[in-house]
Amino acid sequence: MTKVNLIESPYPLTKIKGLGPKRLAVLNELNIHTVEDLILYLPMRYEDNTVIDLNQADDQSMVTVVGEVYSTPTVAFFGRNKSKLTVHIMVNQIAVKCVFFNQPYLKKKIELHQMVTIKGKWQRNKQEINGTRMFFQQSNTEEEQFEPVYRIKEGIKQKPLREMIRQVLQDVTIHEWLSDELRKKYKLESLSDTLKALHFAKDKPSLMKARRTYAFTELFMFELRMQWLNRLEKSSDEAVEVEYNITLVKQFIERLPFELTDAQKNSVNEIFRDLKAPIRMHRLLQGDVGSGKTVVAAICMYALKTAGYQSALMVPTEILAEQHAESLVQLFGDTMNVALLTGSVKGKKRKLLLEQLKAGEIDCLIGTHALIQDDVVFQQVGLVITDEQHRFGVNQRQLLREKGAMTNVLFMTATPIPRTLAISVFGEMDVSSIKQLPKGRKPIITSWSKHEAYEQVLNQMTAELQKGRQAYVICPLIESSEHLEDVQNVVALFESLQQYYGEQRVGLLHGKLTADEKDTVMQRFSNHEIDILVSTTVVEVGVNVPNATFMMIYDADRFGLSTLHQLRGRVGRSEHQSYCVLIASPKTETGIERMTIMTQTTDGFELSERDLEMRGPGDFFGVKQSGLPDFLVANVVEDYKMLEVARDEAGELIQSGAFFTDAYTHLRVFIEENLLHTSFD
Repeated sequence: MTKVNLIESPYPLTKIKGLGPKRLAVLNELNIHTVEDLILYLPMRYEDNTVIDLNQADDQSMVTVVGEVYSTPTVAFFGRNKSKLTVHIMVNQIAVKCVFFNQPYLKKKIELHQMVTIKGKWQRNKQEINGTRMFFQQSNTEEEQFEPVYRIKEGIKQKPLREMIRQVLQDVTIHEWLSDELRKKYKLESLSDTLKALHFAKDKPSLMKARRTYAFTELFMFELRMQWLNRLEKSSDEAVEVEYNITLVKQFIERLPFELTDAQKNSVNEIFRDLKAPIRMHRLLQGDVGSGKTVVAAICMYALKTAGYQSALMVPTEILAEQHAESLVQLFGDTMNVALLTGSVKGKKRKLLLEQLKAGEIDCLIGTHALIQDDVVFQQVGLVITDEQHRFGVNQRQLLREKGAMTNVLFMTATPIPRTLAISVFGEMDVSSIKQLPKGRKPIITSWSKHEAYEQVLNQMTAELQKGRQAYVICPLIESSEHLEDVQNVVALFESLQQYYGEQRVGLLHGKLTADEKDTVMQRFSNHEIDILVSTTVVEVGVNVPNATFMMIYDADRFGLSTLHQLRGRVGRSEHQSYCVLIASPKTETGIERMTIMTQTTDGFELSERDLEMRGPGDFFGVKQSGLPDFLVANVVEDYKMLEVARDEAGELIQSGAFFTDAYTHLRVFIEENLLHTSFD
């Protein structure tokens, strides 16, 4: 809800008393440019200064007490510009020694028999308070009892900032985003009272009540925006029903060299229902590594071909594009003309390919971000598929989508998205999930070993190599680091394994290699010219090597659960039994829990939920992703039930005629103006 029109009439920052050019510049540095920004500049924490009974206080806890000064304060100086002020006060018949470090100026303010309020750490055995603050009022006000603390910079202090916010909240009229019915239904406060309480809460209960209201408001507004976007994405004057030939599609499925799982069939049916409807499809297909998403995509592409449309498949890397192209050529045979367009396709070859594409001679185009360049023109594209979609920016996906006005869009990901994030990050999409592995696949046996058992793990890997299989060895770092001396680096491990197995049998792969070097190494591994591939997580999305049945992940506790699961998915891609050994000696409970969970389940969906619980939404995808909504108060994990309620209420409002009445005009205008400012990845 940041950057929104909260107030009913204009109120410039310059209207605020006491706000000169210097303070205004400091506010701008804090990203406060409007009155709305100031109102939404919420405290980072609250100081609870409620006076308590020392008899009830825990040792070493922070306390606030009121007492009478009964000794003259003394100040002792020591070290360089350091001081210690000591004063004794009587608190409810308890004599308490109070010590303040580096606050010698307090001596001039303290008088005998004066009533003072002191906040600090209580040391029961010494009957002493290590003071942090002293108030000189007879009793502290409600604000002082529960005091907001803001992030500030040099040039502005807490009190003036609080006064500015207080002045604005008194002067402006706040828009009400939630209807009276909704507030009454869920016992929520008005937005005006909520914002006042978030800044100037009287106590913890009133703060929690305000937090609940504001969190729901944020989630409701976000879901309203998402569902409106879904409506816009699907609706188009140019959207048409895809009249595919179901007989030909069934014959194609029957010719496949394997039987579809029930989960694959369900996903195909859901996608086909979207294709037949007079709307644009906007669907996310998620499933574990090896669950058969590519086959589902192939069936959809074939259906589009029978209806006279072209398809596009965009993937993040050239090596993945080549893998998809090879597997699709095998699946389609001579029924589809498949072409590959990457940065490596240049000159006359590229020119010819683009001419064929424009003429409609290419049925399916597979490639990297090269697909979204201006000179790539389709004759009539009807389906755009984006694989590992969270690796692309929303702008890249939008450009590809715009290659065809009525284009149906299918996003695919092998990173199972927790239900929580699926609602919040991908709430504008319909979701299909494949939670079954193809028949004949054996679950990967995962075990955890400490570093001292490394030799035994090597013996286990050697046994697999002797069967003619191949292995991955994964490391978290490329080169040694002064800061992480205990973490094995990929270059050192590569060299040691070369000595152990022979130079020709071991390959090295990491992010600092050029694209050509990576391709060469992966091709050699794919062709079984090397037995062991030592790699960083760059192999997480790589080629399909069914003969690889063993994976060792060194310092596995350095990775999140989702990354570990993605890495593990590189093996277990054939009928042969596969193994994944985690080598780690975690020093934290979280690290131990992570290793234990990995050995207990191979279900990516379950792991993704646990990973989200352990790491929080901001770290789930590794690098901070802009698709995670930037809420001021709400938390998609902790407030998940509230998120579901907000989604249902937003959906009901969008569907109802009430949303299009005058009563909701300001809400519709707000959503329409802010649709483009929402990023979803």
